[in-house]
Amino acid sequence: MSKTALIVIDMINTYDHQDAELLLPSAREVVPVLSDLLKTARSRDVTVIYVNDNFGEWRSHHGELLQEALAGPHADLVEPVKPDRSSLFVLKARHSVFIETPLSYLLRQQDIERLVLCGQVTEQCVLYSALDAHIRHFEVVVPHDAVAHIHSDLADAALRMMERNMGARVCDSRELWD
Repeated sequence: MSKTALIVIDMINTYDHQDAELLLPSAREVVPVLSDLLKTARSRDVTVIYVNDNFGEWRSHHGELLQEALAGPHADLVEPVKPDRSSLFVLKARHSVFIETPLSYLLRQQDIERLVLCGQVTEQCVLYSALDAHIRHFEVVVPHDAVAHIHSDLADAALRMMERNMGARVCDSRELWD
């Protein structure tokens, strides 16, 4: 099996943005699944990389973002999926985990070939990240129960696009390590 990295997208979040009310129900469903996925990945020594929006705070760092999210009203969605000491962390400015970030370099330095994308938002950041991973020749896997959405119909379409157009494996998180 290819060397794998679990990419956790935008889960360090205060949910203080325009679409938060639409995102929160799906995020609440995804957090327990993602928490289990993180435990399994860590027990198997899979590289875990958080790639997170910086929310326009260019002077911030991951510790500051985590502290702010844990102090906010939705800390219950952050606490179970927060980075541990072995996790890597990359800040991003736009939707894709690759745009203007050092992620490609980091992945190549660690000989990563397979990316498991999880987090939020399926029809935005996960979709664009899957496309950018595909064009960079990474194998892409998306556990459908470990990605949160704003609009379920668009999320379903995005998952189909990832599978059909990008050759991504879309599966249930329980099937991920088979």
